[in-house]
Amino acid sequence: MRFISSFLLAAIAVVLLPVLMVTAEVSHITPGDNLVVEGIPPIPSTLANTVERYTNFRGAGLSSWHPTRREMLISTRFGDTAQTHLVKSPLGARQQMTFFPERVKGATFQPTQGDYFVFSKDTGGNEFNQNYRYDVATGKVTLLTDGKSKNSRGLWSKGGDRMIYTSTRRTGKDADFYIIDPKNSSSDRLLMEVKGGGWGALDWSPDDGKVAIIEYISVNESYIWLVDTQSGAKKLLTPKDGKEKVSYQAAIFTKDGKGLYVISDRDSEFSRLAYVDLATFKHTYLTTNIQWDVENLDLSDDGKHLAFVTNEDGASVLHLLDTATGKEKPLPKLPVGQVYRIGWHKNNQDLGFTLTSARSTADIYSVNIRTNQVERWTASETGGLNTNNFSEPKIVRWKSFDGKTISGFLYRPPSKFTGKRPVIINIHGGPEAQFRPGFLGRNNYYLNELGVALLFPNVRGSSGYGKTFLTLDNGYKREDSVKDIDALLNWIATQPDLDRDRILVTGGSYGGYMSLAVATKYSDRIRAAIDIVGISNFVTFLENTEGYRRDLRRVEYGDERDPKMRQFLLNISPVTNAKKIKKPLFVIHGKNDPRVPLNEAEQIVATVRQNNVPVWYLMAKDEGHGFSKKKNIDFQFYATVMFIKNLLL
Repeated sequence: MRFISSFLLAAIAVVLLPVLMVTAEVSHITPGDNLVVEGIPPIPSTLANTVERYTNFRGAGLSSWHPTRREMLISTRFGDTAQTHLVKSPLGARQQMTFFPERVKGATFQPTQGDYFVFSKDTGGNEFNQNYRYDVATGKVTLLTDGKSKNSRGLWSKGGDRMIYTSTRRTGKDADFYIIDPKNSSSDRLLMEVKGGGWGALDWSPDDGKVAIIEYISVNESYIWLVDTQSGAKKLLTPKDGKEKVSYQAAIFTKDGKGLYVISDRDSEFSRLAYVDLATFKHTYLTTNIQWDVENLDLSDDGKHLAFVTNEDGASVLHLLDTATGKEKPLPKLPVGQVYRIGWHKNNQDLGFTLTSARSTADIYSVNIRTNQVERWTASETGGLNTNNFSEPKIVRWKSFDGKTISGFLYRPPSKFTGKRPVIINIHGGPEAQFRPGFLGRNNYYLNELGVALLFPNVRGSSGYGKTFLTLDNGYKREDSVKDIDALLNWIATQPDLDRDRILVTGGSYGGYMSLAVATKYSDRIRAAIDIVGISNFVTFLENTEGYRRDLRRVEYGDERDPKMRQFLLNISPVTNAKKIKKPLFVIHGKNDPRVPLNEAEQIVATVRQNNVPVWYLMAKDEGHGFSKKKNIDFQFYATVMFIKNLLL
């Protein structure tokens, strides 16, 4: 969901190499016991040696400033998974605080003293996150939630004595609100019951008497409520007006508590920053001059400055607004890339953020708004590679079947590769998401060492191009997005430096469905397809995805309980049309995936094998919706390199 920014962020890759099995003739990489490998030829250990530098990129993300000291918690990886680290100064040593086999998903300091922090962690990628307290003085870790349900990480009160979070513990699917004093786990109490899994807390009022919460229906429809933090009584702040669906993605109370700063697409194609007067509910728009989405915001502790980020044709632009005058203040120019996890220190001067670009892995910076000095807090390793010559993306556009202009980002390999280059089309998930140029990590190997061009399309239904574009693939229009790839294949054929006869399509989640759909419809125009945690049957997917997200997905894909829609979904599902897949297929999935259950992979593998088509299958027993552990990510990468070499080169 768009209002939970931490979901946008993938786990950072890690160092451990799989064990090598040495035979008398040749050594091969032995997959771990947690991996199920079918149809994949033995992978020579020489391949691991060849690609090793590309597996040792590291990245870092800002988690939380310390409330009284100029220090921060960050997320980075030095073992197999991302953990929480403490950094006490710009470019200071990274002190690892948590040590778990599973990745730690964020951490936030107690906001007045900072003597402990709260973090979140699941098991095996199942996304049933639990919250824990970490006491800095002793290193003691205390479980704060029930250990079984799905829990959001929680939002601190201004006074720092309470957190509000959502949990599915009552029904398994409804995200009810609970309040807890993390110092006393027995203080946990139910504040408000709700229906549905799309609820989340946004901000506490200055006096901690109310909380702004969001009710997420779909990417195009959501509502903001005000909830009394004692009684749980709620009041709808953004009622339906009957004219159009409106999306709200964020809300922060003003310092005086009389209003909210919100992000909303109300009366606009794009999401704007607005001030909402709580007495009159009047919206005053603050960024009408920017014809792109506002996607993130944070208010300084003194309420005088509002930082926000815009998504301008895929690139992030950081802005600073003076709340008294409503005018922007200049900030230093940052490299073209992605800015996320923005956060103010309580000194009201330092604004922290995470920055990544095509030539720089994710790292943490801060800007002092009084001096405009930018300081770098982390310098993550890049496997010993000089990234200064890595390919920069170019925006490309093409016309689809109905005249709509579709765009994407093309990374061309270095000029040392001559002749027409093979192409990997990589389609993002979501589908309410957008490929945005940043650091490609391992994918740079395909560019720099294999000479393969990478093309990341943003087909209809992608975010970032206005709310109308976002709805163009909903329900019965699902396959229009697949036709956008047909048009892309036609465009590739017109490019003098791209090889129309050597194309591979891949993608994850919804992108996995798109890869399978392209393989069924345009099998004669591609060499192969890779499906990563993808949907193969919309009906079984909707029936088996976790209950807390099922209704949210029905809004996008259609309700399989309706007979007409059910038949349509079956008709367009890749598994129904799998006999048309005539080119090699690689399917990758995690056993514990709560979003796209494992059966989606198993059924497409079994069906396509009946075509006498080569099918490679990789399943991790300790992963969920995508791999997060380095040893698994590495094996997936080795196998993918082999697959690409065999079929494209």
